[in-house]
Amino acid sequence: MKNLILIIGLIVGMSFPQGQEQTAYQEGEWFRFEMSYSNFLKAGNATLEVKESVLDGKPVYHVVGKGWTTGAIKWFFKVRDRYESYIDKETGMPYKFIRKINEGGHTKDIEIDFDHEKRQAFVDDKKHKTQKTIATEKDVQDMVSAFYYLRNNYDTDNIREGEVVTLNMFFDEENYNFRLKFLGRETIDTEFGKVKTLKFRPYVMAGRVFKEQESLTLWVSADDNKIPLKIKADLAVGSLQANLEAFKGLKHSFQVQFD
Repeated sequence: MKNLILIIGLIVGMSFPQGQEQTAYQEGEWFRFEMSYSNFLKAGNATLEVKESVLDGKPVYHVVGKGWTTGAIKWFFKVRDRYESYIDKETGMPYKFIRKINEGGHTKDIEIDFDHEKRQAFVDDKKHKTQKTIATEKDVQDMVSAFYYLRNNYDTDNIREGEVVTLNMFFDEENYNFRLKFLGRETIDTEFGKVKTLKFRPYVMAGRVFKEQESLTLWVSADDNKIPLKIKADLAVGSLQANLEAFKGLKHSFQVQFD
């Protein structure tokens, strides 16, 4: 149940639009996900919301992600996570990333400011009262901004099964190369009806959280919105599933099939 928003970030980080001629999202877009542990025990909820704001005189999208445990689980393992990203409205590049979490008493309070010209990230660890500057890769994204960047910069019209997409990402104090494999197209049952989807497998780090590198499978709607609909994760202990249960503020019509 840990890293609820991290897992949701992985979900939405794979959501791609039809091309660069139109944007896939807008201010007011909002998602809510329900998480279940080992297919039967409700684990928690997570939300993602897009707002408009101004940062240092620049118009930005301010994206806020929240995650929390619910039900019986919260009595022995309480999670309260908050992630924020400030994204340039023109380039899709992040200016600031905030991670403030409390996962069973394990806490972090980190702010990261990106300088894309110098390829640097200034990391302010507010919990430990330390600051450091770390070199980054070109066109680096944070785990939240990656969602919105890829939605507007990847053409899924001609995507082929087995194709792998890569992206430079920076998280906490580390650079890493994010990879995502396209598994094919599939129509799935959802809370809203049958939906045509694109199926992906992100490569994650095996170890403390995930069972192995190919532990995640995710489905996103095969329309102009690219809504993250479902994810399954094999964890080091048990499994986790997330399903989209509510949304609003979509820029494009949502395609649903009814029996």
